[in-house]
Amino acid sequence: MHILNMKKPYKSFIELAKKYGPVYSIQIGEEKMVILSGYETVRDALVNHADEFSGRPIIPLFHDLEKGHDFGMGSKTIEDRILQECDCLVKKFKSFKGEPFDNRMIINAAVGNIIVSILLSHRFDYEDPTMLKLLKIVNENTEILGSPTAMEQPNHKLCYTDENLTSLVTALFAAGIDTTSTTLRWGILLMITYPDIQRKVQSEIEKVIGSSAPHTGHRKNMPYTDAVIHEIQRFGDIVPTNLSHSTTQDVNFRGYFLPKGTHVIPLLTSVLFDEAHFKRPKEFYPEHFLDASGNFVKNEAFIPFSAGKRSCAGETLAKMELFLFFVSLLQNFTFQAPPGVMLSLESAVGFTRSPLSHKICAVSRV
Repeated sequence: MHILNMKKPYKSFIELAKKYGPVYSIQIGEEKMVILSGYETVRDALVNHADEFSGRPIIPLFHDLEKGHDFGMGSKTIEDRILQECDCLVKKFKSFKGEPFDNRMIINAAVGNIIVSILLSHRFDYEDPTMLKLLKIVNENTEILGSPTAMEQPNHKLCYTDENLTSLVTALFAAGIDTTSTTLRWGILLMITYPDIQRKVQSEIEKVIGSSAPHTGHRKNMPYTDAVIHEIQRFGDIVPTNLSHSTTQDVNFRGYFLPKGTHVIPLLTSVLFDEAHFKRPKEFYPEHFLDASGNFVKNEAFIPFSAGKRSCAGETLAKMELFLFFVSLLQNFTFQAPPGVMLSLESAVGFTRSPLSHKICAVSRV
């Protein structure tokens, strides 16, 4: 543990891969784990050896929360609910009248309302004490999970009633809020940092949508905006370490023997910044997803939702939310830094990679 960056361990994992290769093991306390680095290695494990790497290790903090339960999620269309929430978010942003404000809890609440509407057919006002309390707990847990000390022993005094229901609702609420809202916050911050890109997105919105409400069918006619959203996800690198996997059986992988139950970390940050697949990996460069004619192109190393049998269950919902929220915001506002303030692209400490605390100005365009 003495060689790890305890606040951002994924940075240490990347450096160790340069020295020890794309497959290596580390020991953290009593826990031994295997790190997989680079697109080819991660994809080989999660796709070509999907069954063997489809397990989940017992991580005490997760186990305490979920009690060993797992979940899946369908792809029920909820576009109308998202658009209604987009309207509420736009109204909230307009209420600041161009003055600086911190958007973290507001965007958390907006995205949280989509999950609440699925689970409870309800929505909360952004200032509702219940919603704010839940969001505070989610944010605190995310910060705790960002440290290797989350391998520490669980608190056995905690207990739940209706354990299965509680664990499912908890997992859906937490997973459905943090990653999407963090991506949107990176998106706004990056539009402030790169105003030319912001103007190009707004120009495409004006051309394709105008002042009408966006819908997911617009995406295919908006290659630049689509590329920008993809690049926000890549550059934002929201879950750098991925969720841990474990081997379900003994497996020989790339010349190494991994016994059943081996804790494996398929390092997503090593894929999203893989120099073999992205021309300028350390830069925010939407052209990673555009051809010479400006058409959108897929990139096989773009796997922010992971891959294989343990890929994100909410991927379809997240993609819909990101497009509709992002387009609605850029349609209605030009985002700027507060006067005299230089915003940073450094990340805060946590399991997900989120922006540092900051304020923005949302200048109304309509």
